[in-house]
Order: sequence, then C-alpha cells, then structure tokens
Amino acid sequence: MKELNLTQGSVPKVLLQFAVPFLIANVLQALYGGADLFVVGQYDDSASVAAVAIGSQVMQTITGIILGITTGTTVLIAIATGAKDNRKVASTIGSSVWLFSIVGVLLTLVMVVFHGQIAELMHTPAEAMADTKSYILVCSTGILFIIGYNVVCGILRGLGDSKTPLYFVGLACVINIVLDFILVGYFHLGATGAALATITAQGGSFVISLWFLHGHGFHFEFTRKDIRLNKNLSKKIMVLGAPIALQDALINISFLIITVIVNQMGVIASASLGVVEKIIVFAMLPPMAISSAVATMTAQNYGAGLHERTRTALRYSIITCAVLGVLWTALPEAFPNVIIRLFMTPTESVLAAAPRIVRIYSISFLLLPFNVYSTYYFQATMKTRTSMAVSIARGIVISGALILALPAVAGGDAVWFAMPITEALVAAYAALRMIRPARTAH
Repeated sequence: MKELNLTQGSVPKVLLQFAVPFLIANVLQALYGGADLFVVGQYDDSASVAAVAIGSQVMQTITGIILGITTGTTVLIAIATGAKDNRKVASTIGSSVWLFSIVGVLLTLVMVVFHGQIAELMHTPAEAMADTKSYILVCSTGILFIIGYNVVCGILRGLGDSKTPLYFVGLACVINIVLDFILVGYFHLGATGAALATITAQGGSFVISLWFLHGHGFHFEFTRKDIRLNKNLSKKIMVLGAPIALQDALINISFLIITVIVNQMGVIASASLGVVEKIIVFAMLPPMAISSAVATMTAQNYGAGLHERTRTALRYSIITCAVLGVLWTALPEAFPNVIIRLFMTPTESVLAAAPRIVRIYSISFLLLPFNVYSTYYFQATMKTRTSMAVSIARGIVISGALILALPAVAGGDAVWFAMPITEALVAAYAALRMIRPARTAH
C-alpha cells in the first residue's frame, strides 16, 4: 500500500502526487461509462443505443450518490489518520462495512423492484423500452459491487493512498471493454450483454480490491471485532457524505429541467445542449480530482491540528481552481466550433446557432471548479451545514429558480444564463464563508 503522509512535505508537491492518480481514475471512470455505448453503437440498432444511453444515465446518478456518501468515510478516516488515532480509523472502517452493506441491499431492492417505473419516468421511447428495462435491471444487481469498490477506494484514499484505486479502475475498464466486444459483438446480446459486461467488471474489480486488502492489510490492528455498526460514526459518515451525494443528484435534476425546456426550442437547441452536457462531464473531472484530494489532505491536517498547513492547502487549491476555471472557459469561448466538432458531426444549422449557446454556458466554467472544491472543503473541515447549503443552492434552489424564471421573463434563450448566474452567486456565498473564519482567527 503506497500511502502518502499528507501532513508533511511541500503542500503543492504532496497535493499533486495525491491528485494526479485521482484524476486519471476519474478519466478512466468516464471512459468506462462510455465503453458500453460505443460498442453497442458499433454492433446493434438505435433502440439498443438509446437503451444503454438512458440506462447509463440512471446508473451514473446512482454511482454519483454512492461516491458522494463514501466521501464521508474518506474524510473521517483522514481526520483520524491525521490525529494518529488508529482505533478510530479501525472503527470507522468496520462501521462503514456494515453501513454500506445495509445501504447496498436496500438500494438494490428498490432498483430491482422499480426498474420498470424508472425507465418510464425517463420518457424512454417505446421501441427502446424493453432493452432499457433489461439494462437497468441487470446493472442494478451489481449495485453491491459498485458500493463495495467505492468503500474500499474511500478507505484507501482516507489513509493517503490514491494510486491503488487507480489500478482497480483500470482493471475494471479492461474487463468491461473485452466483455463488451465478446457479449455484444460476438454473441449479439445488445444492451443486456453490455449490462452483463459492466457488472462482471465491477464484480471483478471489487473481488481484486478485497484480495488486495487481505494480502497487504493495514499498518494498524484491524480485526473482525472492529466490523460492527457504530451509530455515531455511521451518522457522521452519512452527514459528511450527504452534501456531495445531494449535489450530484440535484444537479442531474436541474439538467433534466433544462432538457425539458430546451427540447421545446427545437432540434438545434437540443443538439447544442447535448454538446454542453458532454463538455461539463469532462470539465468536472479535474476540479473533482483536486477537490477530493484537497478534502483528504485538509482532513488529515485538520485532525493533526496543523491549521496553518490547512490554510496553505486552501490557498493552493483556490489558485488551481482559478487556473482550471480560466482554461475551461477560454477554450469554448475562443474555439467553440472546434469543441462542438469534438463531440458531434454538426450540420450547418447547428454550427450557425450552437457556438453562441456554448459561449454563454461556458461562462459558468469560470467558477465551477471553485464551487465543486468549496463543497469538499467545508465537508473536510466538518462544516457540514455550509457544505449542505452550497450543495442545495447550487444543485436546485438557485439554479432551479433561475431555470424556470429566466425563460418566463426574458424568453427561452435566457435559460442558458441560468448556470453562469448560479455559479457566480454560489461562489460569492462560499467565498464569504471561507473568509469569515480567517478574519476571526486574526
């Protein structure tokens, strides 16, 4: 196990060493999610493609929520690691095993029982309905694998090891792609085959992660007696993880509302929104990696009582977020046509309208990295109410109000300004909450 001591050494160097494997893992995760769609698109009909696209969106939301909640485990372990409280680390790991086993069973039951209704809620086309239901049902049986893998990765990252989880994701990618070509390309199982490939890859990655833990163990004593449900620790895990999970879920709801409004504006607007959403997926990867790394680093130093080092990490993180924000904003503003062609083969009518939409929406990317980071930062410093406020405001309260109000007041095109304004207002609030403690300290 290659653990980094996040309480020692140069802050920017340690932060980079921890964040880069996290970023690569996030990229692989994104590619992993797109593998099913690519292979099905090569070998099957449009109905199967639609089924995988819709089903993947559902499962991506579930995965995002799970990842958010497991962040609570990472933060608590990191705080205890910084405080050198090995007993609390062991108790947190044991409690997480119990807690997420319960969550996994309940979530699996809900998804299996209601997979048909979920497919219908997604307004799935009739010709793709059967395949969509099958894809969601099969993938739902692998939820325990998704949870298990993320819990193991959350534990390792809390201890300071971000490299090992990267290997698990890489392995899952390879298994998924190979099985996709076998089950979809050779056996022609379509969307169901893609789903089987996915859960097999997830299961394989989870088994390997358990084997790794069994073989390498921890640097502290951990026994079966530690695997018991601690109500206080479980509550803390859920409270800490809720803001991230809620933010992911609410942002998906916001995009759903935008999609409904934009779809009424015509095919060109819908195509432009599709490009924007794809840009957002990749724009989110670096700030999420940096934010997760900083959250872990901040938590370890917070637990160790190294408050000046925590503030140093904060400063470097804000600088990094500013650079990422400028970069992600500048590229679509300067080269909108190039960005559009990366994600689709546009018609002349799309090229005539889409660049303006992409340019307007990309303004939100200027502050998006900072807002993503702020949620993780407040979470790592145990400011759960502030973290929750940022998540809810950004996810649905401000964004939802603007998405509904702007088109009604200023016309349909005004919806594109909803997210830039949301990011600006949320960033102002988050910055004030960060500045106030610093002023108090002086």
